Amino acid sequence: MRAVIIANGIIGGFHPVIYPDDIVIAVDGGLRHCLELKLRPHTLIGDMDSLSPEEIDAITRSGILISRYPERKDHTDMELALNAARSLGASDIVLLGALGARWDMSIANILLLAAPELAGCRVRILDGMQEIALVRGGETHQFEGNAGDLLSLIPLRADAKNVCATGLEYPLNGETLHFSATRGVSNVFCGQTATVFLEEGLLLCVIQHFAEEPRL
Repeated sequence: MRAVIIANGIIGGFHPVIYPDDIVIAVDGGLRHCLELKLRPHTLIGDMDSLSPEEIDAITRSGILISRYPERKDHTDMELALNAARSLGASDIVLLGALGARWDMSIANILLLAAPELAGCRVRILDGMQEIALVRGGETHQFEGNAGDLLSLIPLRADAKNVCATGLEYPLNGETLHFSATRGVSNVFCGQTATVFLEEGLLLCVIQHFAEEPRL
């Protein structure tokens, strides 16, 4: 089951196809993106500080489920939406509008990919022609792209140990990528797939698609 979470940040020119079986979750002001994309969300989640009373009233009359939270809370609206997606059984989650002008919110949304509750779940942030995902220790992920696309592997929290990466111009074979170093940045797809494994640590994986629209 796939969930598409649409937040209030910037959505680039490309966005994935939304399938009929997808669960669409609007996060506060992300409701406006849903309306622009002609999507009817299954749920609206947040403290609603980005929506007018008129917009909230209209969505209430439409019959869409609203999960409203107080402004003073310990979790961001995005974290609440991710928890909701998991509770609904989603194992594949796509985030749109997760990045924007506020660096604090953008960084927090990226780091949410490392939440323990999301272990075993495929979670991606899409921002125009860029894609952000996370590989955890013991996992193998296959990424899709096109020859010439870039894949950056960035360690989080500590060194990423025994990293193996194939399908790239600069393959890795059981090597360590050090936290706060840049060796894994801007590797290049040789074809349409690249495979990444690491034994220990966390790797933030950022794909820059160039040649064609990504197959998402």
